Amino acid sequence: MNILNKPFDTKYNTAPFSKIENEHFLPAFIKGIEDAKAEIDSIISNTDQPTFENTIEALDFSGEQLDRISSIFFNLNSAETNDEIQKIAQEVSPLLSEFSNDITLNPHLFARVKAVYEQKDSLNLSIEQQTLLDKKYKSFSRNGANLPEDKKQQLREIDKQLSQLKLTFGENVLAETNNFELHITNKDELSGLPDGAIEAAQQLAESKGKEGWLITLDYPSYVPFMTYADNRELRKTLAIAFGAKAFQNNKNDNQNHVLQIAKLRHERANLLGYKTHAHFVLEERMAKNPETVETFLNELLEKAKPAAEREFKTLRDFAKEQDGIKQLQKWDGAYYSEKLKQKLFDLDDEKLKPYFKLENVINGVFTIAEKLYGLQFEEICNIDKYHDDVLTYKVTDDDGNLISIFYTDFFPRTGKRNGAWMTVYKPQYVKNDENSRPHISIVCNFTKPTKTKPSLLTFNEVTTLFHEFGHALHGMLANTTYPSLSGTSVFWDFVELPSQVLENWCYEKEALKLFATHYETGEVIPMELIDKIKASATFHEGMQTLRQLSFGLLDMSWHGQDPSQITNVKVHELKAFENTKLYPDVAENCMSTSFSHIFQGGYSSGYYSYKWAEVLDADAFEAFKEAGIFSRNVANKFKDNILSQGGTEDPMTLYKRFRGKEPQPEALLKRAGLIEK
Repeated sequence: MNILNKPFDTKYNTAPFSKIENEHFLPAFIKGIEDAKAEIDSIISNTDQPTFENTIEALDFSGEQLDRISSIFFNLNSAETNDEIQKIAQEVSPLLSEFSNDITLNPHLFARVKAVYEQKDSLNLSIEQQTLLDKKYKSFSRNGANLPEDKKQQLREIDKQLSQLKLTFGENVLAETNNFELHITNKDELSGLPDGAIEAAQQLAESKGKEGWLITLDYPSYVPFMTYADNRELRKTLAIAFGAKAFQNNKNDNQNHVLQIAKLRHERANLLGYKTHAHFVLEERMAKNPETVETFLNELLEKAKPAAEREFKTLRDFAKEQDGIKQLQKWDGAYYSEKLKQKLFDLDDEKLKPYFKLENVINGVFTIAEKLYGLQFEEICNIDKYHDDVLTYKVTDDDGNLISIFYTDFFPRTGKRNGAWMTVYKPQYVKNDENSRPHISIVCNFTKPTKTKPSLLTFNEVTTLFHEFGHALHGMLANTTYPSLSGTSVFWDFVELPSQVLENWCYEKEALKLFATHYETGEVIPMELIDKIKASATFHEGMQTLRQLSFGLLDMSWHGQDPSQITNVKVHELKAFENTKLYPDVAENCMSTSFSHIFQGGYSSGYYSYKWAEVLDADAFEAFKEAGIFSRNVANKFKDNILSQGGTEDPMTLYKRFRGKEPQPEALLKRAGLIEK
């Protein structure tokens, strides 16, 4: 039998990566779908009256092996992909989409779910059970179970097309990222770049058998070049290449895919009785509707825009005074921002990096988790991993109980997409009185160690690591009965709270002293540098806020209205950016064609949630500051009411239980320096 179709006979039931071959996946998916269908059939053919246990609970625990196959495969497709895996993904996605529809559009199964749902008031269910019942019923009604047969068929067709379009979109972005190289052979063109970035570029060139230096569109290569390279023409070349991903009328072009995805989503929403895709999505979010989101984004825009315009004018004047730049362009932003930041705060990322050796930052975030939640992290070498770069840990509590298995994967490679994310290889749940613990992973793209230096992080990368680790804690500390309500299975505008709140510790002296030590001397980061980090925390916050709001407004422009009249992606995008525009437009560039969050990931109609979660996190961190940032009492309240609860209750109910009140935006606006403290 295929190794993927049976329970794993491994330590801690972990994924047996070393034994899995690419050719295992397609037959494993086919068999997994077949087995899951058999489980569904046994629920339907049960002659007993539908009950919560024999229908709702049975449904939630069905397809467990298929879910594990999917999590392994799609995580590899993001972190360690190749042509073969991408080809399998194209074959498998429509099968999974079809299977999902086989469940939600099955009239016999829906009849049983509906029968339980209609008697819910007399069933004496726990809050978690009530939530599960409500969620299961909605998973049918919101996915077409009440539609007539011809409309159900139409829905199936749309879903199949969408699953393939989203995959192709992502593959094109990855191909465009990999296809571009800036090959430098004249050392003068590296002027301004830190030694570490030059060495990394040389190492990359060597690895590809080339002389000189290579700069790519991967963040650890792209960001330092845009921030420090004195050669304006080369910054321009790189910025245009970065912004032109999948917008070049070549075989990797995504313009048509963007239009198709937006139109199919709208069509799908209409079919289900919703005005737009955003109305459909937001019904299951804290925001509830597009009007709330638009109001939220525009209110923040009103507060942030004057600050952003002031900051931009200062930056423009500074660039003119420094180098006679008449028109500040997008490829000048990071460069002059860094120079201005250094002038104002005498704070250079290159001065900070020696204090943020990757291994020390990892130990730091582990120590903070131990202080707050009593967690211990022990590196283990007796479980499989999918790449040599991956590190594996056993996570236990104060009493030595297993809490989670934890994977980390920190460096860029050809088969790995850009960015940073947290993911789950196995969820937490309780079955047959056994609390089955989760397997959690975080994936980032940090600068690799070179021959002379370890991996040293920029401060921004430190906050990224803390952010993803916050998501990981949400997954690790999960303590619910049902897998579909566990860990990060929460409303999308609530899921960023645990990740964003943890970033706050990066700015606190008490926390930094635990891990920010010089990699050569062991000296703790000097207090004046910590003071400068704090002082510079709100540097260009207006511009940063405007940037995030522009992405949220772009998302809503694609999904909060009927897109059927949109024929030109770029023209539409320019209109969406009208109120948030600071820099001149770059004709060759388009954001939408590589906006993976909304066209490939799960953030369609949900990009606003980053800002929404900032309101929550600023308000939540106030509770820690009031009691002390390592207060076990506040940490326990946060763990008991938020981290462990997953999606078992309405998030606002959980939040108020933790905080004693609804979140107020003032804490965020104060922290961002947008209103007086």
